[in-house]
Amino acid sequence: MTYALLSVLLLAAVGWAGGVVGNTSLLFAVIIPYAALAVFVLGFLFRAIGWSASPVPFCIPTTCGQQQSLPWIRQDRLGSPTSTPWVIGRMALEVLLFRSLWGNERVEIKGAGKLIFSPKRYLWLGGLLFHWSLAVILFRHLRFFTEPVLPGIAALQGLDGFFEIGVPVTYVSDVFILAAVTYLFARRALSPQMRVISLPADYFALFLIAAVLLSGVLMRHFFKTDVERVKEMAMGLVSFCPVVSAHPGAFFSIHLFLVSILVAYFPFSKLMHAAGVFLSPTRNLRNDSRMRRHVNPWDYPVKVHTYEEYEDEFREAMIEAGIPVEKK
Repeated sequence: MTYALLSVLLLAAVGWAGGVVGNTSLLFAVIIPYAALAVFVLGFLFRAIGWSASPVPFCIPTTCGQQQSLPWIRQDRLGSPTSTPWVIGRMALEVLLFRSLWGNERVEIKGAGKLIFSPKRYLWLGGLLFHWSLAVILFRHLRFFTEPVLPGIAALQGLDGFFEIGVPVTYVSDVFILAAVTYLFARRALSPQMRVISLPADYFALFLIAAVLLSGVLMRHFFKTDVERVKEMAMGLVSFCPVVSAHPGAFFSIHLFLVSILVAYFPFSKLMHAAGVFLSPTRNLRNDSRMRRHVNPWDYPVKVHTYEEYEDEFREAMIEAGIPVEKK
């Protein structure tokens, strides 16, 4: 955890240096963002194509409900789908509402060896707040990359700042995502079980995301930034006509550099589960193993010894031993 924190602090220091040292605008405002985007696209395609090309010889969907069986037994169509539309419905609930995480339970041994099952909804709520708040923030940021600003973006921005707290307005998504990241970090740092299975890469991703969020919030509320110049730089990057000028500020340089690092790091980290969930055979397959036979394409011809052949070979010995045979 310490190494991950120091790594993120070092990256933030590099971004700060890029904002205060002269003659670095081309590197930090153009070359690094474009390089990060190229790494993201190539890395994303590499991993997605690799996953999609992996053979799936068996029907292995993870189910959490009654499979289609006898007519008078009610099937759980979302928990154990047997048709493509229900698979799509299951995937939609999984991606949008984290349906499987809602059913997560904590198992503990208490008292005189009693096994206690209890619902664990905090992880579901933290994950839901994080991902939906992140989606809102990304959508809000499209106002820097479009001209004129799309009506939907303006409406979402107004809804996000509905409470009109502070000047400039504090966005609800900013509060929720910071609370969610704090919870996810505390869950790893304070739980002995989670500390054992947590890797430095897990903390690095959390610290990097937290640094991106904090730099953005600080830049909005405490360290003023020239928004018009930010818009000009963003439009230049999108149109592939980059504007090389002085950075709008040191915190903007930190924010942009950390975002670039996060974008480049994304395809090679656990954050890639955003694409992996759609390519997971435990989620995207139909549970129809009772309806049709799934044959492993990797099977090769094997010489078998049938029961008829076995009985022909040992019939006399089986009769002497009193073992019933089909043919006398």
